[in-house]
Amino acid sequence: MLDLITGNEAIAWGARLAQVDYVPIYPITPQTEIVEKLSEWAANGLIRARITKMESEHSMITAAGAAALAGARTFTATSSQGLLYAFEMLYNVSGWRAPFVLANVSRGLAAPLTLLPDHNDALAARDSGFLQFYAETCQEALDSVLIAYRVSESRKVMLPSMVNIDGFYLSFTREKVMIPDELGDFLPPYPIPAISAGNMPSMGPTVLDPSVYSYFKYQMHLAQISALDELKKAISDYEKDFGIKRALIDEYMADDADYVIVMTSSFATMARKAIKFIREKGIKVGLIRPWVLRPFPRDDLLSALAGKRGAAVFDQDISPGFGGALHAEIASSLYGAPDAPRIASFIGGLGGKEPTIEEFEFMIRELISPDLTRRGPVMLWTDRDQRILDKQRSIALRGGVVGR
Repeated sequence: MLDLITGNEAIAWGARLAQVDYVPIYPITPQTEIVEKLSEWAANGLIRARITKMESEHSMITAAGAAALAGARTFTATSSQGLLYAFEMLYNVSGWRAPFVLANVSRGLAAPLTLLPDHNDALAARDSGFLQFYAETCQEALDSVLIAYRVSESRKVMLPSMVNIDGFYLSFTREKVMIPDELGDFLPPYPIPAISAGNMPSMGPTVLDPSVYSYFKYQMHLAQISALDELKKAISDYEKDFGIKRALIDEYMADDADYVIVMTSSFATMARKAIKFIREKGIKVGLIRPWVLRPFPRDDLLSALAGKRGAAVFDQDISPGFGGALHAEIASSLYGAPDAPRIASFIGGLGGKEPTIEEFEFMIRELISPDLTRRGPVMLWTDRDQRILDKQRSIALRGGVVGR
């Protein structure tokens, strides 16, 4: 079925097609539409899932992990401050080896407060043990949920997944989405039987000996590595069953490119337009977009970057005092690689600030610049941004506080 739906609804459709049994919820902008849609379907008898409103995101994730281990295919969703509120339990449920899917509708973190997206929320959780997917389109949002269930529930993985979409830019954007009529054999029955002490995927949740603790943590790491092969199998089966192609690394006009922009999520669509513009000026530039960041697809990334002269990494996040998290991970992956391209770091899109064609062109010009090695992370900032800042500063200095 082809339908025109929002990114949030695409996420909800993923949970519906997976025939989830349990959905603990706590609404937060801009993900509320996801749980509203699931609640509507449950009320109308279109899904059999039990929807339970919790008192916080912390208890929501706790309930999700417990339900997954009790034999229920589980789904939940959050955003931004809600994800941070749940942070303690992210590490717990992954340590329990509880396979469920959490949708995170990315939103910048306070303070200052914003409702628009960047990736500091999701990237803050990249060491939690969750698999992480970053969708560019509504179609990819749906596909990510289904593939996440398939991989998370593999006995070689048994870890939760986080599917990230950009708030407002994708969550409330309507696009054509191909919705499968049914999943067939793509998603097998939920692998954990009703709760049984002898059947737990993770034994010994409390340990006193550091050797045992180290063993458990390293097993989680090995499970993430195993997830790479499971992802590739799932991607292949997904294309075979539904005719939709996915890849760990998405490439656009990159085959003959000398320089590439590396970035994730929905703002990559803006980069595609800029790339066409830059190519008209005679510079061979392309896009490399990681779809999955955990497990980190290092070999696929190195293959995509092979033969490139330079890579401009666009980070929609900032680690204060250091720079961009995506740039750091890509740079570490390139370390020691023969003929690795030069790499430059750019910070943009914070709080939903849209990058312009001129900013993407600036990134490539800087990448080509001979004095690149003497520069640290560059904050993308336009004259328009400065005018907005000056106006707000002027209002504040005049005492123009809201409510007066």
